[in-house]
Amino acid sequence: MCGMQIRRNGRPLTWREGLAPFARPASTAIACLILALTLLPVLTTAGRAQALGVLAETSSSPTLAPLVKKVIPGVVSITVRASAPVQPMFVDPETGFPDAPYRSTDREISATGVVVDGPKGLIVTNTHVIEEADDIAVILPDGRRFQGSRVDADPDTDIAVIKIAVADLVALPMGDSDMLEVGDYVIAVGNPFGMGITVSHGIVSALHRSGLHLGGYQDFIQTDASLNPGSSGGPLLNLRGELVGITTAITAPTGSNVGIGFAIPVNRVREAVSRAAKYAEMRSVRHARN
Repeated sequence: MCGMQIRRNGRPLTWREGLAPFARPASTAIACLILALTLLPVLTTAGRAQALGVLAETSSSPTLAPLVKKVIPGVVSITVRASAPVQPMFVDPETGFPDAPYRSTDREISATGVVVDGPKGLIVTNTHVIEEADDIAVILPDGRRFQGSRVDADPDTDIAVIKIAVADLVALPMGDSDMLEVGDYVIAVGNPFGMGITVSHGIVSALHRSGLHLGGYQDFIQTDASLNPGSSGGPLLNLRGELVGITTAITAPTGSNVGIGFAIPVNRVREAVSRAAKYAEMRSVRHARN
């Protein structure tokens, strides 16, 4: 019954001896279904715990807490003040951005950034976050606040790199976005609505997503991890704590998360970071000579 063998006194029971209540095939099927439904929460929890590999040492319940503690130091909150309205990246499923009806009139927005070079103080975010910025404030997880300066910004990829004058930052390691598969678990960290660093989780819903009416780069990771205004520029991470994408846009018929978000693959981000690091070094050399 249900792939199990029931024994009495060391020998298997026959249908007549011990399984009379489930003697008929239909009843057997119902019993198996009830057993499966009863065990499903247990099996699901155990399966997830094994897959995540992040069980807390002091608890038998699965948790992402150790992983979250590891990555949070590499994520920053950003507040941008601009002389012109700053447009969050919404993707209307019918009309697309920028013709969608969700156009901001705010001259101050919240966003997120990812530390990619600790000693040099380099942080990745989105170009649409800082392109009209008059002032960039960066808030570290420990509460320290710094003035950010623009190093590089590419409107085609929506990848920007900013710099702050501090050398004790913790950079997030970069993974390989080419190794992602649909169904992989991911974690998103952001600053939704300026509330502060917030963690959500989900899966990779699709890869190589394009046709979003955003212009420029069109090869996104799609995820159902919760993304909202303020999440732009935040990290999408695998369960090893490696950066696999930079969140950049959402489909938002209601103006907030509906489980369809998009991230730029980290392999594309890596190119921008390398270029920005060279720019930063050249600037440092020029300043030293002056």
